[in-house]
Amino acid sequence: MSTKAPNPVDKYVGSRVRMRRIMLGMSQEKLGEALGLTFQQVQKYEKGTNRVGASRIQQISEILQVPVSFLFEGGPSGTTSAESVGDSASPSYISDFLATSEGLALTRAFTRISDAKLRRSIVDMVEQIAAREGDDPR
Repeated sequence: MSTKAPNPVDKYVGSRVRMRRIMLGMSQEKLGEALGLTFQQVQKYEKGTNRVGASRIQQISEILQVPVSFLFEGGPSGTTSAESVGDSASPSYISDFLATSEGLALTRAFTRISDAKLRRSIVDMVEQIAAREGDDPR
């Protein structure tokens, strides 16, 4: 029995579902209940193991309170158009970072800091730490 790798678009859409679900503080179980599914099925959607149908994508976007396009923004595409190469596409490392619980927690906390100087100081500190890590010959 051969194991087929998930389609990159399915994986990307699943990661966007996961990111938004976590941003809302919603569990897989809660999303599953709203969809009439088990949390295991939600897990398979989020990993890209199972493909999400069009009506299910519509349902998920309504539950997660985002437009359907949010689930595809910046993702892999089989075609290239002038519109898809615009400013809206974000580098994959940003999406990957925001798909982690640490990335979301850091983003949430950082955006709550209203003092611009303090935010700038935090960015400077993180950049200095990252620069030192880059020098580390691990």
